[in-house]
Formats: sequence, structure tokens, C-alpha cells
Amino acid sequence: MHRSYNRVPDQDSAAIELANATDLLRLFADATRVRLLALLVDEELTVAELAIITRLKQPSVSTHLGKLKEAGLVTDRRAGVAAYHRAAMETWPGAAREVWKSLYAHSRDPLLHDDRARRDAALTARRGGANWADSVAGDMERHYSPGRSWEATMRACLGLLSLDDVLDIASGDGALAELLAPRARTWTCVDSSEVVVAAARRRLLGLPHVHVRTGDMHQLPLAPHSADLVLLMQALPYSQQPAAALGEAARVLRPGGRLLLTCLDRHEHRSSVLPFGHRNLGFGVDELRALLAGAGFEAIEISSGGVESRPPHFASWVGFARTRKPPSTMLGPA
Repeated sequence: MHRSYNRVPDQDSAAIELANATDLLRLFADATRVRLLALLVDEELTVAELAIITRLKQPSVSTHLGKLKEAGLVTDRRAGVAAYHRAAMETWPGAAREVWKSLYAHSRDPLLHDDRARRDAALTARRGGANWADSVAGDMERHYSPGRSWEATMRACLGLLSLDDVLDIASGDGALAELLAPRARTWTCVDSSEVVVAAARRRLLGLPHVHVRTGDMHQLPLAPHSADLVLLMQALPYSQQPAAALGEAARVLRPGGRLLLTCLDRHEHRSSVLPFGHRNLGFGVDELRALLAGAGFEAIEISSGGVESRPPHFASWVGFARTRKPPSTMLGPA
């Protein structure tokens, strides 16, 4: 029976809450279960592989995995006759994640280090000694190889860009502008923080066609139809009125102008985003599409922006849209 370690809202259920808390602590108090979780937080492994790595008998591994699965801390998937287990940290209750982070951060046991070394060897054996490219084929973008980084790839691709008048909303300290503004006719940064704006001005001092302004994304200090491209890069999580922010983006764009945004998918990790000042918990794809359409955008395209590898595994959306072009006034032949 699956047990949840979430807080019970009924005030008369204090005894159940205490039982859940002590069960959670008891779960993490076992060294074998800690070893298994440490191996499964970033890899999928079978019972047989876990037994080889930990040098424990398979029945013992299966028993501890069963307890972790019952608690909702481990999930599995089947591929043919094999079952691959992983620590499903993205679904863990907040209390479980906090206990685990504290426990793992202060654990320097050499046994965990040896386990990881044996795990790497087991994974190599699973791949049958294949070379690096063959072993990560189909998932290559998630794996490291020397010099092959997203930053290097992006900088190489910048030469393909040619931008006109760009508005960068919630632009932060100007890191994106520093990278892309040399490819634009003009670049305007707007951010609500005076401290951040001052940092951006220092960073962008050598780019005379870049303008940095203090302003609210819900009331932009720009004239209508003054931009060809608006960027909202993870800006919407800071808005309590996302419809108003998107309406302002549409107002300042010229007819047929483009919007590019990234934002978090809807999540339940309030405690994780609160220190960053987020005002909402992201948006589902249908919600985001409706917001864009309601602001007057068309040709809306929304795709996955990826899932973070580190807990709590935030997922992001990438959205493209255009403002409507006016109907053509050209007359046909008489």
C-alpha cells in the first residue's frame, strides 16, 4: 500500500502526521536504502545491477526497493523482460526531499564513492563496451563530451542571426543582451529592479545601440509598435498578471512582430521558487496557449524546453507567436 508523506490538512490528524514523519525518518535511517537511493537519483538500474554494485544479495535489494516503492520514492519501468528502477525525486513530497538533501549533503562515506565507481563499470558493461557516441545515441544532448557544450554551439550559431528592434522584458543584468545585441539594430532592456538595471548598464556600456530602462512588464515604458521582436525569457513566473504582461508585449510589437518566450511548466514546488521571487507556479501548455491567444497573438507554437536533470526537475516551455498583420490594402488589376 502506497504511503504518502505529505502534510495532512485536518488539524485533528496530528497523530497521523507524526506517524508519517517518523516513518519517513525510519525509511532514511537504513544504510542500504540510502545506498540504493544514492545510486538511483540520476540513473536507472535493474535489481541485478544494484546487487552487483552493492555486493548485496538480490532478495535483500528487492526487499529494500519494495519499501522505497511503497513510499513512492522509487518507480520502475519495464523494457522487455527487464525492470529499470529510479528515484522519482520530481514526485517526492517536500519533506522527503529536504531530509534527503540534508542527509546526502553531509554524507562522505567512502562506501558511497565505491558504489558509484562500480555503477559506472556496470553501465559500461550494459552498453557492451560500446564507444561513447554509440552508448548515448538517441539521448546525446544530455551527456557531456569535451568541448561539446550548448554555449559553444549557441555562440557558433549567432552568425546566422540578423535581428531588428528587440525588446528584452525582465532582462536581468544583461547577459542575454551582451550575447545577442551585436546582431540587432537596436536592443532595449527593461527590468523592474534598479539594482539589476544598474548592473546591466555596466555590463552593456560598450554597446551604444543598447538601451537599459527601469520598468514594469505590465506597463512598459515604450511607445506602441516600437519593436519587431519581444523576448520574455522566464519572465512570466514573476508576474501575478500574465495576461496583462502579454497584452503589453503585443501593444509594443509592430504588426507581424514576433514574440519569443520561455516559462516554467506548472509545478507544485512553491518552496523551491519562493526564494527567487516567483509570483506563480508556471503554466500548463493549454493555459499558456490561451493566454497568448487572449493577448491577440496568432501563429502560436509551443514546444518543450527540456526538463532539468537536478531535482525537483523543473520543466520549461518555449513559445513563439506573432501579432496580427493588417489586411492588405493593395488593389488588384482593374
